[in-house]
Amino acid sequence: MAEPKDIQAAGAVVWRNGQEDTEVLLIHRPKRGDWSLAKGKRDPGEHLLQTAVREVFEETGVRPVLGRRLRTVGYEVNGSPKWVHYWAAATPAMPVTPATSADPAASTPWFSPNAEVDQIEWLTLPRARERLTYTHDTWVLNAFARWPRETVPLILLRHATAGNKKHWHGEDLERPLDEAGRAEARALAGILACFAPRRVISSPAVRCLETVQPYAAQIGAAVEAEAGFLPPGRLRDSAGNPMNAGDPAATMKRIVAAAEPAVVCVHRENIPALLAAACEQLGTESPARPAVPKGGFWALHIGGTRLTAVERYTLSGG
Repeated sequence: MAEPKDIQAAGAVVWRNGQEDTEVLLIHRPKRGDWSLAKGKRDPGEHLLQTAVREVFEETGVRPVLGRRLRTVGYEVNGSPKWVHYWAAATPAMPVTPATSADPAASTPWFSPNAEVDQIEWLTLPRARERLTYTHDTWVLNAFARWPRETVPLILLRHATAGNKKHWHGEDLERPLDEAGRAEARALAGILACFAPRRVISSPAVRCLETVQPYAAQIGAAVEAEAGFLPPGRLRDSAGNPMNAGDPAATMKRIVAAAEPAVVCVHRENIPALLAAACEQLGTESPARPAVPKGGFWALHIGGTRLTAVERYTLSGG
C-alpha cells in the first residue's frame, strides 16, 4: 500500500489596528462548526506564499500583505499528514467601524457568506484565543503575539536563470535571461506581490533588470539601477579600465534605514556581503549560509530598527 502523501496548506493571522487594540480575523465554517484562522490547501505548482494570500482572500474577502512567517502546525486528515504554514498578514488600509451585537460582520463589508465560511469576525487577541476551536491555532496566535505586528519587508533576490555564461560571447553585463529565466521572472512577479514591496532596485546587469521588470511593471514602479550592486570588479569605463562603483555595503545600509518595502535584485557573488550589511545595520548577525539558488531570495522583516525575522525562499515554494 502506498504511503499517504503529505498535504501542504497555508494561511495567515490577518490583523489590523482596532479602535482599542490589535484585532485579528477569525472565520467560522458551518460544516465543521468551528472558529479558526483562514487557511487552505496548496494548489499544484503554487508557491506557499501565494497559497496563503489566495486562501485568505477566498475565505474573507481581504487581500492581505504578508509579513513574517509564524510557524507550521501538523496534524492528520483522513490518515494523511497535513502541514499548515502560517504568516502574519496586514490588511489594506480601511476604516474600522464598530460592529454591533446584532450584526458582528458590520465592520467587514467586503465579505460574502458562503457554504464554506458563513461568518468572519475581528477580535482582540484575548477574545480570539477564547473563540478559537483548535489548540494548534492558539499556538499560531501566540507566535504572532510575541513580536511586533507591523514590519517592513526588504527582499534580497538573486537573479533568475540566464543560461551558461561560457556560451555567451558578448559583454557579460548584457547577458539576458534565457527562456526558463523569463518564466521565472513572471512567476516571481506573483510571489513578490505577496510582500508588496513598493521600491524596486537592481544591479544594472541585464539579467538582474529583466528579473524584476515583470514585478515593477505589475505595480507601475520604475526599476532603480544601482551600479554598486554589480559583482566586484565588473564596472569598467569605455577603455575597459576598472571603475569605482562606490560602497555597496553603505548603499545597502541606506536602503535599510529608509524603511521602505523594497526588493533588491543582485548576483550570487554579492549576496553574502549585502545580506551581512543589512543585518549589521539592524544589529544582528547574518545567516551562516547566505547562498540562495537563482530566483531565490531572502526576506528580511524589519520592525522599527530591529530585524524581526529573516527568511529564505526558493522558487519551488518553500
